[in-house]
Amino acid sequence: MNISLLSKKDSKASIWRGGLTYEYMIYPKTANYADRDFIFRISSATIEQAPSEFTKFKGYHRYLVMLDNNLDIEINKEKKTYEKYKIMEFNSDDEVTSYTKGIDFNWMISEKIPHHKLAITNRSQNCDAQILLLFSLQTTVITINKKRYSLEPYDLLVIENQEKENVILDFSTECLFGLLDF
Repeated sequence: MNISLLSKKDSKASIWRGGLTYEYMIYPKTANYADRDFIFRISSATIEQAPSEFTKFKGYHRYLVMLDNNLDIEINKEKKTYEKYKIMEFNSDDEVTSYTKGIDFNWMISEKIPHHKLAITNRSQNCDAQILLLFSLQTTVITINKKRYSLEPYDLLVIENQEKENVILDFSTECLFGLLDF
């Protein structure tokens, strides 16, 4: 089992049409964002223009969570509103326009990967997924198999669990909790 703590302050920034995106992780590490050959990518973006169109990614499923306010959005010409921390799921090839400025969490997963889930939790978890993602919404302590990890807001803890060992997790506050099996 490999556990990595990726802090917000160490993430790489790049420009997208509506603001900045901070990449935490691309998997596998040999993948290239521009080539769109990744299995998954985790990032956080600033939406600095309203309206702004989201970048399309054919062949990817996407989870998006607003971290600082509500999101007024149009998906394929249908208007929707998502409250802060409400998980939005969509096909990354959809026409998506944001009418809100703010900061988001973004997880793109290849459509070739059938088993993935994102939730918000502060309850103990017991699981054996191949990849576990824990994204802190505020300062928190996450205990993994009795070992404690301290996270600042918007830090990411990634557990690569190729052996599919049983992992016991405890959270001091609410976190985004993602699971992925290949």
